[in-house]
Amino acid sequence: MLRGHGDLVTKLFRRDELTDRTGTELTQGSAGAQNPTVDNKMTAEGAVEPSPHADSEQEHVQRGIKQAEAVTAVWTKKALVIAYAGIFLVFYVNSLQQQVTGSLSPYVTSAFSEHSLVATTTVLSSIIGAVAKLPIAKIIDIWGRAEGYSLMVFLCTIGLIMMAACNNVETYAAAQVFYWVGYNGITYTLDVFMADTSSLKNRAWLFAFSTCPYIANTFAGPAAASRFLEHSTFRWGFGAFSIITPIICAPVVIIFIINRRKAIAHGYVAKERSGRTILQSVLHYAIEFDLVGMILIVAAFALFLLPFSLASSSASEWKTGHIIAMIVVGGVLFPIFAIWEKYFAKVCFAPFHLLVDRTVLCGCLLGGTLFLSFYCWDIYFQSYLQVVHGLDVSDAGYVYNIYNIGSCFWSVIVGAIIRVTGNFKWVAFAAVPVQMLGTGLMIYFRQPGMGIGYVVMCQIFIAFSGGTLVICEEMAVMAAAAHSEVAVVLALLGLFTNIGGAVGQTIAGAIWTNSLPGLLEEYLPDNVKGQAFEIYGSLPKQLQYPMGSPEREAINRAYGDVQRRLVIASVCVLPLAFVFILMWRNINVKKVKQVRGNVV
Repeated sequence: MLRGHGDLVTKLFRRDELTDRTGTELTQGSAGAQNPTVDNKMTAEGAVEPSPHADSEQEHVQRGIKQAEAVTAVWTKKALVIAYAGIFLVFYVNSLQQQVTGSLSPYVTSAFSEHSLVATTTVLSSIIGAVAKLPIAKIIDIWGRAEGYSLMVFLCTIGLIMMAACNNVETYAAAQVFYWVGYNGITYTLDVFMADTSSLKNRAWLFAFSTCPYIANTFAGPAAASRFLEHSTFRWGFGAFSIITPIICAPVVIIFIINRRKAIAHGYVAKERSGRTILQSVLHYAIEFDLVGMILIVAAFALFLLPFSLASSSASEWKTGHIIAMIVVGGVLFPIFAIWEKYFAKVCFAPFHLLVDRTVLCGCLLGGTLFLSFYCWDIYFQSYLQVVHGLDVSDAGYVYNIYNIGSCFWSVIVGAIIRVTGNFKWVAFAAVPVQMLGTGLMIYFRQPGMGIGYVVMCQIFIAFSGGTLVICEEMAVMAAAAHSEVAVVLALLGLFTNIGGAVGQTIAGAIWTNSLPGLLEEYLPDNVKGQAFEIYGSLPKQLQYPMGSPEREAINRAYGDVQRRLVIASVCVLPLAFVFILMWRNINVKKVKQVRGNVV
């Protein structure tokens, strides 16, 4: 699968530091600069000797990257401030949108008596959203940041419109795909823009600061969702943001375009025409984006993972023909994808050359592990809070979003620590035991009869450790790459985290769908045992039984048993985080430069 993988072990361990022997600060990635991590040699005096391929590599820097580097040369401080203000506003609206739509999602699937399909629809959208990150990286590198960002806004808006208009769970699942590809794509392209316009030592703080809107919207989002349900329908919750989102995102597109034209006018970047016909362009981009590889890997993950959450809804469960066929075909597609990438793909879908760097690889593996662990217990958490603790939509949203408050607040502090010290490896290592503590305590405290305060305590532990680890894994992959590779490594990290999240959601969906119906049938009073599957499929049906009634006590008990299994699965994978962090190189970000021009 890896090209030239015979030297993999050697390559993984041959790079130790990004500073030369004289302590001189090294420069990465920008035009004309040396990148000690790619094909450069150290002279006897410790200076970096440029690679003999450096000039040819610079000639092949893609158009979007050239534009980004040119724009940093013409930014004024005023333009940069306006751009960051616009970005902050987009993050604010997007976070509010996500809080509202997340609170409404269980009611959408319940409207079609398919509450259990929350995990299924999320798994499918996560898989496609994960694989889409690398094509998005290529779009913004080849076409430009503004074009990629505009496309993501369009997809997000289409998804919101479809969710507002959906009349069945199939349409809702398709809408989720459009929405999450667009939503994640907006966040991703703005992250790349911040990386283009910031020094590495300030980047952790900027990335953390951009998440601050989530703190305010933790309270505003669930309250707004509750008002939509009380005074209108879930459809207007999605419909309102299908209007708001493109309006708020438009100014950032305008800022991108104005400053790119300014860079062209100053001669920093030239207008280019491909000279290709429409058909030639279609074939060209099909090859550039490795369309065949992308379809193969999406189909492989989707077909292999979805049956685990769909099996219980089939009459014969695991004996059902289409369930068996999906698992078998999905499993076969993985080696087919590997063969295609190694022998036939002219442009590889995945940037395997970056995965030979142990810091990039283990940073991505850490992200995948954390998301797998998180989504094992998170996917049905809001439903648990409403059913077992009797919280309404807004209060359940407040508890659910403690993670957002804590992680966003704490990540700003972590960003400041990294800015001052330049170190992120040991900061991340110290956070793992706290993550394990918070997750492990949920095994005992996430049960009927336990006070909500104990649940909140666990969320606070997980929030502080999670906020630390997310920032550190981003810094790890960016610090190990050149500026021209930042978009790709962030996409690679997004691929691993989304796939990790999809696997976690699959595990949660499998445990939920294969455990809860049987437990409900076992615990429910005899007079309602026949309604077990109906109760299982609808959150409003579960909530209609008053707290303290035999039916509600049985439902709460079944929820508690399933939650225990979900949390045990979550905590079992966390020890891997220690291993992945230990594999990182201890890079001091204060001694690495990636970008030039007027940057933060």
